[in-house]
Amino acid sequence: MHAFDQALQLEPKGGGTFRGQTHPAYANMVGPFGGVTAAQMLQAVMLHPDRLGDPTVLTVNFCAAVADGPFDIQARALRTNRSTQHWLITLEQAGEIVISATAVTAKRRDTLCAQEAVMPEVAKPRDVPAVMQKPEVEWVKQYDLRYIRGELPTQWDGRDAGDSESLVWFSDQPPRPLDFASVTALADVFFPRVWLRRANRVPIGTVSMGVYFHVSAHELQSVSGMYALGQAHSHVMHQGFSDQTGVLWSEDGRCLASTHQCMYYRE
Repeated sequence: MHAFDQALQLEPKGGGTFRGQTHPAYANMVGPFGGVTAAQMLQAVMLHPDRLGDPTVLTVNFCAAVADGPFDIQARALRTNRSTQHWLITLEQAGEIVISATAVTAKRRDTLCAQEAVMPEVAKPRDVPAVMQKPEVEWVKQYDLRYIRGELPTQWDGRDAGDSESLVWFSDQPPRPLDFASVTALADVFFPRVWLRRANRVPIGTVSMGVYFHVSAHELQSVSGMYALGQAHSHVMHQGFSDQTGVLWSEDGRCLASTHQCMYYRE
């Protein structure tokens, strides 16, 4: 079983509660990689027997670091309408909530479909060299990264790069078909914008992460390839907090998701 699918294994305990476990392959500097934690929160909704439709929005708030070991995720439908369903999701360890999230799932209707966003013109992923030297944390090893521009600095000298934009092909390593859980995790694979802007590896942490899904399950299964093109930048870095806006594209140009984050940094 792929390491990502191992990390997504949740055991139903009844009443919308699932028992999960951190996975060593997705270890970060402190606790697990936030993208896989967000995917686990979504997975609890996907496994819930009362779920209506596909995910459209997921917002995850990182209240505290998740400790290595088991945890419980509870997913509760706050309201179910004819075509939308609103969820509250919490992750608990040692009797305390460390992650909270909300999600909206929905039945998509056969109506107007118009993609105004245009994928940047870039080389195909297999024509872009893979990053061989990566940060020494386990989770980064689980992804194939191929930068068009905006990779991590080669020298941490505090130099101001002028902007924080990245354009990168990425996929699970080894490759794995895209689904809602993997798209959620990929939305967090972008390295902190503040590191790129000023080549200084300051302590950072995600405060809140939102993912907006722009495809149905059927459309996601039919996209071409297993890579996604990620494009991300920051609007503002100010007094210890930074935003990040990103877009994820399939190899055939479909806009899969957009993402927004709030991240703190400390100097």
